Amino acid sequence: MPTMDAAHAFAHDVTRVKDLAGFSDLLAELCGRLGCRWFALSHHVDFLAAPARGVRIHNYPEEWALWFDQHRLGLSDPIHRASRRGLAGFFWHDYARFTQRRASDEIILTEARRHGIGPGLTVPAHLPGEAHGSVSFAWTPDGNPDPQSLWFARMIGGLAFEAARRLVHPEIAATGPRLTERQRECLIWTACGKSAWETATIMGLRYDTVKEHLRNARARYDVTGCTPLTIRALFAGDICFGDLAGL
Repeated sequence: MPTMDAAHAFAHDVTRVKDLAGFSDLLAELCGRLGCRWFALSHHVDFLAAPARGVRIHNYPEEWALWFDQHRLGLSDPIHRASRRGLAGFFWHDYARFTQRRASDEIILTEARRHGIGPGLTVPAHLPGEAHGSVSFAWTPDGNPDPQSLWFARMIGGLAFEAARRLVHPEIAATGPRLTERQRECLIWTACGKSAWETATIMGLRYDTVKEHLRNARARYDVTGCTPLTIRALFAGDICFGDLAGL
């Protein structure tokens, strides 16, 4: 059953898994608790064109995965499109609440059912600088998801996606913020159009100090101008669009 204790157990176990085989076993155990058959954890990219660009772990039928890739559905799949509109997670039958229906959607969903994939749910996973992603669980066509399953998936979805990223890209664990807090503040003000003089006045710093902070920030990202620095910092998550819009 999808219980709070089961979610806590997963949070404990996922930090100790050592490889993708062990991680897949954990997701299969979750399927057992949810009463479903399939799981899929994936970035929403074209894996035929760029197989190394994202993370993808699933137990879907290989014939379905091949059909999915051949039709370049990483970005256009209706469930993937819907997941880009929020964070909370949703049952697949509600996908049209989050994205406009397309004529091809029913073809895709019918093909999924033909491969044994029926109702399901998805929890989005969005990280700065990466393609959108999601964690999904699916039932066979005659399956019936329990309403509690979505609550459970929301609890463990983020943990699962982060664990998969770290297993596939171990270097992530060693990557922290590139900018100091002062460098970050100086960048935000200049990205909003303030000159170094204006930024120094606003922050109560010397002009030379602001210039030094910005110079060191550019060096940390190995760029030579404010615009590429802003773009790189946005993608890395050191700053966000909300920082820029709030000033």
